[in-house]
Amino acid sequence: MRMYDMIMKKRNGLALSKEEIDFMITGYTKGDIPDYQMAAFLMAVYFKGMNEEETINLTMAMAHSGDVIDLSAIEGLKADKHSTGGVGDKTSLVLGPMVAACGVPVAKMSGRGLGHTGGTIDKLESFPGFSTALTNEEFIGNVNRIGMAIIGQTADLAPADKKLYALRDVTATVDNMSLIASSIMSKKLAAGSDVIVLDVKTGSGAFMKREDDAVALAREMVKIGTGAGRETVAIISDMDQPLGFAVGNALEVKEAIDTLNGEGSRELLELCLTLGSYMVFCTKHAESVERARDMLMKTIEDKSALRKLAEFVEAQGGDANAVYDTSLLPKASIVMEIKAEEDGFIEKIETDEIGMVSLILGGGRETKESEIDLSVGVVLHKKISDAVKVGETIATMYGNDLEKLQQAKERFMSALTFSKTPVTKNRFIKWIITANGTTKY
Repeated sequence: MRMYDMIMKKRNGLALSKEEIDFMITGYTKGDIPDYQMAAFLMAVYFKGMNEEETINLTMAMAHSGDVIDLSAIEGLKADKHSTGGVGDKTSLVLGPMVAACGVPVAKMSGRGLGHTGGTIDKLESFPGFSTALTNEEFIGNVNRIGMAIIGQTADLAPADKKLYALRDVTATVDNMSLIASSIMSKKLAAGSDVIVLDVKTGSGAFMKREDDAVALAREMVKIGTGAGRETVAIISDMDQPLGFAVGNALEVKEAIDTLNGEGSRELLELCLTLGSYMVFCTKHAESVERARDMLMKTIEDKSALRKLAEFVEAQGGDANAVYDTSLLPKASIVMEIKAEEDGFIEKIETDEIGMVSLILGGGRETKESEIDLSVGVVLHKKISDAVKVGETIATMYGNDLEKLQQAKERFMSALTFSKTPVTKNRFIKWIITANGTTKY
């Protein structure tokens, strides 16, 4: 086989066989196929596309290009959740304990944040002493013992995707549905879970700004997961404003704990109930999605999910007392209230810009080597459709540098659009996509 022939075949709009895709991905991962040939192939895919079978084969080839995690030592069916990313997304901190409290094993690999998007591991390190540096035996042992563990993503998980993504990023070939879907799903399949539930965001703070694109991506990923023999469900949720109210690591942990106490954001809880219902149902811990939802709600009411979070934090070296006393979490030295400058209603929030506010304050990373400040961020008191009066507090900022706070305040105010007339906010959960079809929520 020759890479030249595969480039020409795809350039001419023909489909590649599984053997050809395997040869290409193996060769590129090993360094036998040069970047310039792979770049030519990616551009051909961008213009000519890939069919469903090719996309599944590409995903599986990338998934098997490095480590494939074996979770067979964990008892029962395992479910994993993946989010396409957003601002204020602390879902795993709430969802994991809720699902684990229902008896579903949660064996999760998570990453650190880069840019304005926060990483689950960074958030968890707000608990003093918390560590994700577990051995494989400790990881599996913790899941079997308490139902939940989270570790950092191994460098050898889907290495072909890492190389391909870096090349797509510099060759203007990121924006292709097959390539996006196979990139996400290769890592999920390599992570070893039996059930994959996807939270696909759409809106100003999402990778997929347009709802139609988010639905198309979700359908593609569900097809890939189903084709690979994993039960896969996708939920399309709104990211035209931050999820919940808090943006910033320790602030988001506090909001997650408030939610587990039944006092947090209604939207955050609704998302966790929706995602969690499919995780519980598809792992056969409930006879219906509706019953699964009831089970999850009970973990909030009886505080079993909150206790599960404390168990999980303690098992990974963290101070579980911070679950019950959030004053033990990192705190910023300066608190600044942001006041409304006009009467009206909040019409629009440029959500990416709210993420940038946290980044300016020190809560995000400019590069992988950047140190982050876990204590800083912003808490919104008003969101889309809320009425505001001049002088009313619309947000509170937390920081440790007055100059950065002033910059962040200006960025925050420029991210909001006000209306003189009442505003209707978007549906929060928009679509549910399963192997059997697409349902408008």
